[in-house]
Amino acid sequence: MRFAAAVSRRENSVEAVEQLVDSVQYQMPGEIDLLAVFLTYHHRDEAAAMAARLHRHLSPRVLVGCTCEGVIGGDKEIEGEPGVSVLAGSLPDVTLTPFHIALDEWEDLLTADDDTALRRRVGLLGAKKEATRAFLLFADPFTTPIVELMEALDRLAPGVPTVGGMASGASQIGQNVLLLNDDVLEEGTVGVRVGGPVRVETVVSQGCRPIGETYLVTRAEGNMIVTLGGRTALEVVREMLAALAPDEQALVRNGLFVGIVINEYQPAFERGDFLVRSVLGADPDSGAVAVGDAVRAGQTVQFHVRDAETADEDLRLLMTRAAQDETAPTGAFLFSCNGRGIRLFDLPNHDVRGVLEAVPETPVAGFFAAGELGPVGGRSFIHGHTASIVLFRPEE
Repeated sequence: MRFAAAVSRRENSVEAVEQLVDSVQYQMPGEIDLLAVFLTYHHRDEAAAMAARLHRHLSPRVLVGCTCEGVIGGDKEIEGEPGVSVLAGSLPDVTLTPFHIALDEWEDLLTADDDTALRRRVGLLGAKKEATRAFLLFADPFTTPIVELMEALDRLAPGVPTVGGMASGASQIGQNVLLLNDDVLEEGTVGVRVGGPVRVETVVSQGCRPIGETYLVTRAEGNMIVTLGGRTALEVVREMLAALAPDEQALVRNGLFVGIVINEYQPAFERGDFLVRSVLGADPDSGAVAVGDAVRAGQTVQFHVRDAETADEDLRLLMTRAAQDETAPTGAFLFSCNGRGIRLFDLPNHDVRGVLEAVPETPVAGFFAAGELGPVGGRSFIHGHTASIVLFRPEE
């Protein structure tokens, strides 16, 4: 199992494709099974021609990709200018099942009493003898009910990660482009079911660190945390904030977040165990605190803060853990929030360099997304301000 990553800054689409093809063929001569292609919106009008040229020269078994605000490839992150990146993989004996779900198909597939049609569409029907390792998704945010889709995939294939990102760089429906083999699409979701002899590991760096202590939600209504440990949530938050060190209080001024434990069946909770969501506000009359997701009584929560230093620390810590595996990854995707990059960090190429410091020999490619997909606590979610990394390792 081998991978090659390449990136081009060429504004001319023909020259960009030639550069990518030469780089991939130099790094990895031979057959290509998976070719993921990411193009900035500058290349939108040429997306079909570029995909056709890549298909003709590299002959991948499956080509998938989308347009985006910025691309990642090798050790570079290209933001605010034309760019194209690819990740090519040779995956012997690995099953790659491509699929597309259009705007007018969601209701029938997601609300049907029988899930046979959805199983068939995403490649699960008849795949019982072979382990499903991951679902790779690239979705148009304007025409995809991504939360419902990810919940459905979790239900159909428990424990299987859904990874990828939302196409970015567009302000309205019809401006994003999705690629799937010979098709160039403007709506819905394209994806690939990955199955067979490959290990897929995920690292979801939400860029936050916990403050204070953990609390048990004792009453909640929708996205409102009413009480924590029997006291009003607002009272608990005020008390927690007053006890913080001055530097942490300063970080709270940039925004307060709450981490929701997804898997309660563990003795202690640390980074990677929390689904991080924004604290949206509070009701001074009831003492309830509003957060950016549904919460239920019985869940454990801990408040978090985020800034560039914290995001850097979180990424390095989680990647260091991932690098402890004795089997080195042969390829990786990096899906980074379009609010990260030079918008967040002082220097360019931050996230890809953070990945490569931990796994320096691994080809990496990806893009800046309008929502990053990845699992927390064994369930898949859409995130913001996150770096979602997918590591491919050969099955032992």
